[in-house]
Amino acid sequence: MSLPSAQKRVVPSVAWQELVAKYQNPELHRSLWQMVNSIAPFLALWYLMYRSLEVSYWLTLALAIPTSGFLMRIFIILHDCGHGSFFKSTAANDLVGSVCGVLTFTPYLQWRHSHAIHHATASDLDRRGTGDVLTITVSEYRALPWYKRLGYRAYRSWLVMFVLAPAFMFLVLHRFVAPTSGKRERFGVYLTNLALLALFLVLGWAIGFRQVIMIHLPLMLLSSSVGVWLFYIQHQFEDTYWEHHPEWRFTLAALQGSSYYKLPKILQWFSGNIGFHHIHHLSPKIPNYNLPKAFEENTLFQHVTAVTLWESFEAASLKLWDEEHKKLVSFRHLKSAASR
Repeated sequence: MSLPSAQKRVVPSVAWQELVAKYQNPELHRSLWQMVNSIAPFLALWYLMYRSLEVSYWLTLALAIPTSGFLMRIFIILHDCGHGSFFKSTAANDLVGSVCGVLTFTPYLQWRHSHAIHHATASDLDRRGTGDVLTITVSEYRALPWYKRLGYRAYRSWLVMFVLAPAFMFLVLHRFVAPTSGKRERFGVYLTNLALLALFLVLGWAIGFRQVIMIHLPLMLLSSSVGVWLFYIQHQFEDTYWEHHPEWRFTLAALQGSSYYKLPKILQWFSGNIGFHHIHHLSPKIPNYNLPKAFEENTLFQHVTAVTLWESFEAASLKLWDEEHKKLVSFRHLKSAASR
């Protein structure tokens, strides 16, 4: 996962704005087709999960795996709408994004606001804290009292980061207004909550409240965990990029602070091509279905850190930013450094 030293911290001389411009135009027929091939299978599988309750709950849980994959694709549609890249029309993006927000338990307008902050501040050591995974430096960690070190270790543990935190975020935290939200975002949270309540009451009346929970809770737990994993891996790898604000550069934050998550084709499809994350951060206006083409046609986008599925499990052990060596390190690094 390491880049050759000659490629590190080098601002591309090529006019990348010209490279990405031709991929930024959404195509209506492709956007509509993605809605069809994501939402229709999700609804069909959701119904099959309901019918499978009559056979075995183990079958229901097995069906939750592909169903959650389509739920992730629905979130990618919301994601593109939030960047204004799914449709040319702002109204269409907001309408579809809000509907997808109900299906994914995500208040679209509030999420769009915090995610925009993430894109504007990614890899900036002086602007951490909104829409990102909390990452502290080795020196910051060493300066913490023991109980805060323990808290950070717990926060960055597999159990919290990929199981408890995703469930808490989508099921609980998204139900409340964020401190940074404005009037429109607050209204969006309330409207999403009302829509979810109405949907739960209607489905509960139609098929039973217990059945609704038995079907949708596993979907939310699985899809939220995988979604957080994708977001985590695309920024948390050894040769990622962090800098203090005066030295921070947008292009480096995109091309070196975001990875190319090289997934098998089927997983790339279910994750809506979000593995081309370095291109996405460079130009969020590119619809997800144009990202592979942008990658294939431009060598600039190919000479970046590629993380395979297997390597990503190793990268998940990296927790601290080493400012001296410019790399993300594990807690074990602290012990080895102290023993030298």
